[in-house]
Amino acid sequence: MQWQDRDRLGRGPILVAAVISLFVMVGSAQAETPDRPGIENPSLPQQEVPQQNAADSQATSHVEINNFDFSPMSLTVRPGTKVTWTNHDDIPHTVVSADDPAQFKSPPLDTDDAYSFVFAKPGTYKYFCSVHPQMVGIIVVKEQ
Repeated sequence: MQWQDRDRLGRGPILVAAVISLFVMVGSAQAETPDRPGIENPSLPQQEVPQQNAADSQATSHVEINNFDFSPMSLTVRPGTKVTWTNHDDIPHTVVSADDPAQFKSPPLDTDDAYSFVFAKPGTYKYFCSVHPQMVGIIVVKEQ
């Protein structure tokens, strides 16, 4: 191997690292802007919907983003429930309502970022990741 080839190979990983760092910095800057409500970083997410009346206190439910999937993919909650999505993947994802106009839309969520939305009215709410449109989910809001 010649010195020129070694030099060229040595620059490749540095260039890749620089591009990834730039992508992460831009995503973090977008997620931290004060005009993007709903960003949270919960410590211990829960999987089940608490069986409590929304009038007593706000119920909370969680959707995990892992391996390019929303889990659970379908979730049924009562009106007034706050649903929090948490991204556990190494790349950014979004949570966007499929309605037109969109009922909710998160900014790009980096690893361990979270987005919350309160579902006030009964109905079926389909959503997807705008970065990876094959990622889809449904929130069903009904009186139980």
